[in-house]
Parts: sequence; structure tokens; C-alpha cells
Amino acid sequence: MNHDTKHMYELCKNHMHSYVLAQTTDGEQFDGIITGLDDEYVYFAVPLDSPESGEQDYGDMRAFGYPGYGYPGYGFPGYGYPPFGRPRRRFRRLVLPLAALAALSILPWY
Repeated sequence: MNHDTKHMYELCKNHMHSYVLAQTTDGEQFDGIITGLDDEYVYFAVPLDSPESGEQDYGDMRAFGYPGYGYPGYGFPGYGYPPFGRPRRRFRRLVLPLAALAALSILPWY
């Protein structure tokens, strides 16, 4: 582990479970929560902008690709369908190599 990677590891370790603004070595920026860390990678929970952001949530897809259980029209009405089913996903997981991080700063958690 070189000096820059060691410094970034210590920064991430000190700010574990914090809401941060991260900048990568190629200049991209994103905000998220540091959820994990090891010798090579840092793990983030990055908030989704909106349900229409293009991210498809496969978590509610069941047998044959239908939401809910089984075929449509069977089972208990409303069970497995929003708002009664599992809440929509609000974060996505992002895993980055420590060497790809250039800067990290704490953001206020409102």
C-alpha cells in the first residue's frame, strides 16, 4: 500500500458510516455513505436520484417476471405491491478501489 492509498484508507476508516462527498482520480464526484472498507476497496451506499432514474429494481420481481407472487390476479390483493410490499430501494452499492479515490470530505446529514 503506497502513501496515498494508506492516507485514503485512514480517512475512510475515520469516516466509516458517514455521509461523504468523494472525488475519484478521474475527476468524478458523488455523495454517499461509507459502509465498508478493506485493504483494497471502499464500499459506498449511494442514494438513487429518483425511481425514474433508469435503475431497474429487480427486487420485487418474482416467478415469471410478475410483481407479487405467482401469476397476476392470484393471491391476496395488494400483497407484494407498493405500498404494501417491500419499500423501494433508495440506495445502490458502489465498490471502488482505494487507489481510485483522490479526495473525501464530510457532508452534513440532514
